[in-house]
Amino acid sequence: MSTPHPHRLGGLERLADEVVDVRFKGLPPDAAGTTAGALAAQKRNLFTGGFTTPVLAMSAERTEHNLALMEEYTRRHGLAFAPHGKTSMAPQLFDAQLRHGAWGITLAVPHQVRVARAFGVPRVFLANELVDPAALRWLAAELDADPGFTFACYADSVRGAALMDEALRAAGARRPVDVVVELGAGPGARTGARGAEECAAVADAVAEADHLRLIGVAGYEGEVPGADRDRVAAWLRALTDLAAAFDRDGRFAHLAPDETIMVTAGGSAWFDAVAEAFAGLGGLSRPVLKLLRSGAYVSHDDGLYRERTPFNRVPEEGGLRSAFTLWAQVVSRPEPGQAFLNAGRRDAAYDQHLPRPHLVRPASGGPVRPAEGLEVAKLSDQHAWLDVAEGVGLEVGDWVGMGMSHPCTIFDKWEMVPLVTEDGTVTDLIRTFF
Repeated sequence: MSTPHPHRLGGLERLADEVVDVRFKGLPPDAAGTTAGALAAQKRNLFTGGFTTPVLAMSAERTEHNLALMEEYTRRHGLAFAPHGKTSMAPQLFDAQLRHGAWGITLAVPHQVRVARAFGVPRVFLANELVDPAALRWLAAELDADPGFTFACYADSVRGAALMDEALRAAGARRPVDVVVELGAGPGARTGARGAEECAAVADAVAEADHLRLIGVAGYEGEVPGADRDRVAAWLRALTDLAAAFDRDGRFAHLAPDETIMVTAGGSAWFDAVAEAFAGLGGLSRPVLKLLRSGAYVSHDDGLYRERTPFNRVPEEGGLRSAFTLWAQVVSRPEPGQAFLNAGRRDAAYDQHLPRPHLVRPASGGPVRPAEGLEVAKLSDQHAWLDVAEGVGLEVGDWVGMGMSHPCTIFDKWEMVPLVTEDGTVTDLIRTFF
């Protein structure tokens, strides 16, 4: 159950065959009518090859670095890895993550699972309780049709377990759905049963259900109230203690001796604490699948996760690199201290921090320079309001490259993202499904 899938996902060729048209912003107008694969094969330059602003670029080298770094990190710490796919919703990146050793892909809602399955993702962890009868009917059919498909989801309530069982019975499901009991992160936190006693009640409800099978425990340490290292470590101890208690009570006795007990946690801010807590997890009646679910690493960022990445605490283990640059163009310089770019809230993530100018490519063809003295003050729907320090040269037509914060809300504004090498060559187009 812990062996990664090194082979390429099926169906990716469909993405290469997709026709480039007005659905996809930033792509060259003269490429309309060709396919994404053919456009990528042309190896155009992002800056001189007809791409229009605003355009989001993803660094090929930095993405590969991030993939390789987390592959090595999880291997070093004895962790299975199911990165959260809701970050990118990009099957090409799911494929890259699986080829870099991931056990499977984590997702959040039924639509996302359907996208993953459409491209053959063999193992899916749904970090939510699934109670929608239509979605459960689809899931039952998917599990029955493919004996090799591995799926697990949360259960955090007795009622939720009953609803799942009822829907699966009505669907005529032949395979039970694997579930993990979700331990909540504390009072006022997000989902999850509140405490060991309530978790035990949920586990009992799962055991009584004909179409569910308990395989472990789960949670998300990023929701711990007032999260710091000590509070997160204490909650992780509670999670691993819950797994041990369930095992002592015989709650995993129905699993075959070689099946694994799943213990899973891990966002992108505390995976070092997860690795430390899971390292001491042993002595259970079956092997343990220690599953980490961090997803933001694939692109990293220039804000939220640059500040919060665990690699800031353990720099000797490496460092992630921000892979995104949003390129926009100066379209107005109405006052000496003011400029406007043609990218706004519909193009740029802004829920955590405003974009941060990094580079300027002069329209005159001069050398690229750091964007010193430039700051995004606010965003309109289609404009970035740029404060320009006295003495800074910035002309209408110049391109400004910006870093952004929070990968989940960077990806979801772009349906097709150029993958670009350091010299500006576009080598692929990453398709997203939000």
